[in-house]
This record gives sequence, structure tokens and C-alpha cells, in this order.
Amino acid sequence: MTAVTSTFSVPGLHCAGCIAKLEGGLSRVDGVIGARVNFTKRRVAIAHAAELDDERLRDVIGRIGFPAERLLADDEARSAPENRELGRALGVAGFAAMNIMLLSVSVWSGAQGATRDMFHWLSALIALPTVVYAGRPFYRSAWSALRRGTTNMDVPITIGVSLACAVSLYETMTHGPHAYFDGAVMLLFFLLAGRFLDGVMRARAEDGVAALQRQRAPRGLVLAAHGHAEWRDADELAPGMKLLVAAGEAFAADGTVVEGTSSVDRALVTGESAPESVAPGAGVLAGTINLAAPLTVKVSAAGEATAIAGIARLMEAAGGARSRYVRLADRASRFYAPAVHLLAALSFAGWMLAGAGLHQSVLVAVAVLIITCPCALGLAVPVAQVVSAGALMRRGILIRDGAGLERLAEADVALMDKTGTLTLGRPRLIDTGGLTAEEAPVALALARSSRHPLARALAESLDGGTAAEVTELEESPGLGVTAVFQGQEAVLGRIDLGEGDPADIAASRHALTTAFRLGDGPLRLIRFEDALRPDAAAAVRRLRELGLEPTIVSGDAPRRVDRMSRLLDVPGLGGLSPQGKLDAIAARQAAGQHVLMIGDGLNDGPALNAAHVSVAPSSASDVGQNSADLVFLGDSLAAVPVAIVAARRTMRVVRQNFAMAIGYNIVAVPIAMAGLATPLIAALAMSLSSLLVVGNSLRLRGAAA
Repeated sequence: MTAVTSTFSVPGLHCAGCIAKLEGGLSRVDGVIGARVNFTKRRVAIAHAAELDDERLRDVIGRIGFPAERLLADDEARSAPENRELGRALGVAGFAAMNIMLLSVSVWSGAQGATRDMFHWLSALIALPTVVYAGRPFYRSAWSALRRGTTNMDVPITIGVSLACAVSLYETMTHGPHAYFDGAVMLLFFLLAGRFLDGVMRARAEDGVAALQRQRAPRGLVLAAHGHAEWRDADELAPGMKLLVAAGEAFAADGTVVEGTSSVDRALVTGESAPESVAPGAGVLAGTINLAAPLTVKVSAAGEATAIAGIARLMEAAGGARSRYVRLADRASRFYAPAVHLLAALSFAGWMLAGAGLHQSVLVAVAVLIITCPCALGLAVPVAQVVSAGALMRRGILIRDGAGLERLAEADVALMDKTGTLTLGRPRLIDTGGLTAEEAPVALALARSSRHPLARALAESLDGGTAAEVTELEESPGLGVTAVFQGQEAVLGRIDLGEGDPADIAASRHALTTAFRLGDGPLRLIRFEDALRPDAAAAVRRLRELGLEPTIVSGDAPRRVDRMSRLLDVPGLGGLSPQGKLDAIAARQAAGQHVLMIGDGLNDGPALNAAHVSVAPSSASDVGQNSADLVFLGDSLAAVPVAIVAARRTMRVVRQNFAMAIGYNIVAVPIAMAGLATPLIAALAMSLSSLLVVGNSLRLRGAAA
């Protein structure tokens, strides 16, 4: 069976119960392999058989109770129009609520007879049109569910508001002492406020992705045949094309410099403000900025294949994952509507049997419907995760899996790869091998023309000098670079290219070493080391302070791992295969530990997947990034303890949110059923509980500080 994935916009998703209902309903459809809701973006991605067309899927989603529209790959996020509608409705409800409350003051102050009736009628004239207009988001959602034989959280809200207005209108027409127009409008106002705040936070998450995508130049100047150049949109670029990038322009695609030298602002990717020098053979990324001089770049990846697009996908993926706490909210919210309807019916029946009469019994039932809204429970987890993810993103830490925050908070042991994780994975020159003043410019010329990492490191180190004029420049993959300088052959590459001290050469075979020779001159062994990440030692100490005992697990030679172990004062295991790393993780998991794996390479992919939680640098391979729960930008390993602290704070806030939401219902429901809460008080209590959860979660804005 051929499987495809279709994405639909589902703006009617408002709570954890909606997520459970939609995913559960789709999972029961023949031909649907799986469905995952992205609550942040109000979307659902459906993996299904190719025979199941989009029209049928849209009808299925509609029958479940959620109007949906098919999204194409280039569709824009649709939260802005929804937020504008919510904003207008919120403004109308707020303005009406203030005026009705002013009119109600006179009634509360003791107005009687015709004066009281006049204020009630004035309140009705303001409230009824407001309820009709401002309540449309809830009415549409409730009607969509009811006409398909299902319920959602907006059904009891709609019933409660409608009954409150009906009872109030009856009271006004019969000259009764009480009307609850203020309660109905206040309920809508607070409900709209909570939903609008949720929409704003979702829009901010979407804006972060969109802003990242906008960093890439929208067009590139493509060098065509015969020296002609033409502008093309970034999405039309393809690997192999050559781009002319002027100073001050952003790169429209990932690629390799083939002509020119310049400096590039890579702060978007690395977080470092210092520009980096580039020369022929150097890689550049879409979204980074060419600062100094024109460059010719050969495209290696364009469009959705660029590194910046990959980072954006990591950011989007955070909204689609759910944790154990979200699943708990799912189960609680799933039973909400039946439970609320049952409690309201029992309250009505109980008060009728007690002889309270129809009027009082309806008021109690309305108060129960209003006061038991599960908004606080539904917001307990996603709001905390979104706020914390935003705070971490500002620190250059991307949450790929929302549940990763929960698992990171539980980690108690850290296993760390060496090369590319504790180190930068970029060679740094430590010994030129005695290059003379005549040889250094020639070596620089050869190094600039090579793509080999050691040649690039040499070129960067010698960049302050002037490269010699060489001819017949040629690179042989795996061997090195050759050229002719003033009639002499110059070679940069393999160690065994010439005669040298056998002991010296043998000792260098296991180090980062290349060789240079000019003519019949001596063989120069140029040595490098893989530089330690900034703050690596401080990060390791901080991990210990947080209760995580770090250990190095590496496929590198044991003696190199031992050297790193001594340098950082942590135990280390060297020479491990991918299976060896899995065994190290399994041994700790068998002991009941929660393993945090930090790695970057292809060989780390299995370990990153097997660990309780995993982190990778943005320089990691695609396998490493796709396997990790979190990805950090820049060169500092201090991002890992920062993320751990933020994760623990987030889970504390989530538990507080659950406690507040559950405690509120334990206290509020009996009060409402006992007839001690009017619809107005119920509206205030329900809305304030949701705002309390949101306000508590907003404390996480400084979670990564």
C-alpha cells in the first residue's frame, strides 16, 4: 500500500479533548495509518493510503466535528485571520461588559420597580446583540459538533450562555428582581480573552518559524551560460547552479564558495557575532550574510533542503508532540462534556425535587454548566510548553519534541560524545611543522583551493598572510593538492608524500596531521587539534551541580578519550561502536537511570534514539538532529544545563497548573450545585481559573535566563 501524508488546517481545535477526539476518530478510518495534531498551528497531518483522497478526508474530519481545509506545502499559517476575529469579538464583549456592569450598579444599589426594569432592558439591548456577535466562535464550534452527533467543550458553554440570557430576558419581561446579562457577557469576555491569548502565543510560535525562513534571501542572481546572469526566486534554485552574491547580501541557498574571498556573518546559525572568513572551498548557508566582497557560490542545497529550512522544521515539530501530562489532560477532557451535562441535569433534578421551582433550578444548572469549563485543564500543559519553548528559542535552543522537556527534567545521568560534541569538530592549527617565510604563502595558496577540513583550518590560520601566485593547481580526492610555484612542485596532503623522519611520521599517523613539501625541500608535518567547545568544562561542572554524572562515550581512539577525560575530570569510554554506545545506555537504564545522550554524528543516531532524552548541536549530521529531542545553536555546551534548568521549571509549573485546575473544580462544582454561585459568579470563577493557569505559565518566559 502506497502511503502519503496530507495536512489540513483545523481552526476548531481548542483543547486537549479536541486533539484526542480528532486523532482517535481518524485512527478508526479505513486507510488512515496515523494522525498527529499540531495544536500550536491548528493543523493535523494524516498518513494515509494513496487511494484515500483529500475530499474524503476533509469530510471525515468534518463528521468528527471539525471543519477543515487542505493545506498545500506553500500555504501560509492561518492563525492571523482567526486572531483578528477573536480580537474584534473580545473588544465588543469587553466594551459591552463595562457598560452593563455600570448599569448593574444601580440595580445592586437597590433600584426598584420601573427604574430597575429600565436598567434591565438597557442591559438586554446591549447584551443580546453582543452575545450573538461575540459568541460566534463558540456557536460555530458547538453547532458543528452537535449536527454530527458529537459534543465538545463549546457545547456546554453555548448552552450556559443561551440559558443565562433566556432566564435574564424572562426576568426582565416579568419584572423580576434579578437578571444575568452581566454574567453572560462577562463569561464570553473571559472565554474570548483566554482563547485570544492562546491564539497570540500560537501566532508567536508561527512568527518565529516565519521569521527564520525570511532570513533567507528571496531571490538569487544565477550565473548562466556565456557569462549572463539572471535573478531567480529562491525556490527555483537547484544544486549545481552558480550564484553571484554581492557584499551585504544574504545567501539564497546553501553552497560552496568557488571564487572570491570574503567574510560571512553566521550569527543566525552559530550565535557568534564575530564574522568568519571564507575562501574557495568554504561552505556557506542560506540566511547568512556576505559582508566584505563579491562571491561566486555553487549551490549544494536549496528551498526546503537548506539548513535554515531544517531548523524551521525542528521548530514546527515542537508543537506536534505530546507528553505524558498532555495525555493525562486528553483523558480528563475526553469525559468532560458528558460529565458536565450529567452534573447540570442532576443539579436541575435535585433542586426541582427539593421544591425550588423551575426558575431557581435552571439558574443552578446554568451555573454548573458555566463553572465547570475545562479550559484551565486543557491549557495546563500546552501553554507551559509553548512559553518555555519560546524562552529557550531566544537562547538558541530548539525543542524538537515537546515531550522532550518532560523527559529532560527527569534525566539523572549524561553520556556525551567527544568529537563534534565536547569538541567543535573543527580542526585548529597547533604546529606549522616549521613552515618558512617562503613556504607559508605557497601553503596558503594550496590550502585555500582545497575542501579538506585540515586544509580549510590551515587556510584560516594563515589567512593574515598573502597567498603566493601558483599555477597548475589540482586537487586529487584522498591525496591532496598539487601546484607549481616558480618551477617547483608544491604538495599539500597525505603524510607519506615524501621522505621524512620515520619515527616522526609514525607518531603522527594517529593525530590530525597533514603534510607540505615545496620542491626538494623537507617534509613539513602540520599538526591540528579538535578544539574544545567554549565553556565545556563549566558545562560539565554545572551538570554535576544539577545531579547528572557526566561520562564520555566515544568511537575515537581510547588514548584521545583518556586525554579529554583528564582535561574535563570525567570518566570516559573510548573506541565504542554504535552498538557499544547502545550497550552503555542499556546498562544505565537497567539500573533505573534516565539517560541524557548528547551527540552529533551518524554513529550517534541509534544512541540518541535509545536514550531517555537526547540533545544535539546544530552542527550535527541530519541523522543526529532528527534523532535528538533538543537542538542547540552556537558553539557553547552551556546550552545543555540551561535547557535542563528550564525543563525542570517547566514541569514544576505544569504540576502547579494541574493542581490549580483540579483544585478549582473540586471547590467550584459543589458550590455551584449547592446554589451558592449565580451565573455571573460562575463566569468570573471559570474565566479567572483559566487566566490563572495562563498567568502561572507566563512566568516561564524567563525559564532560560
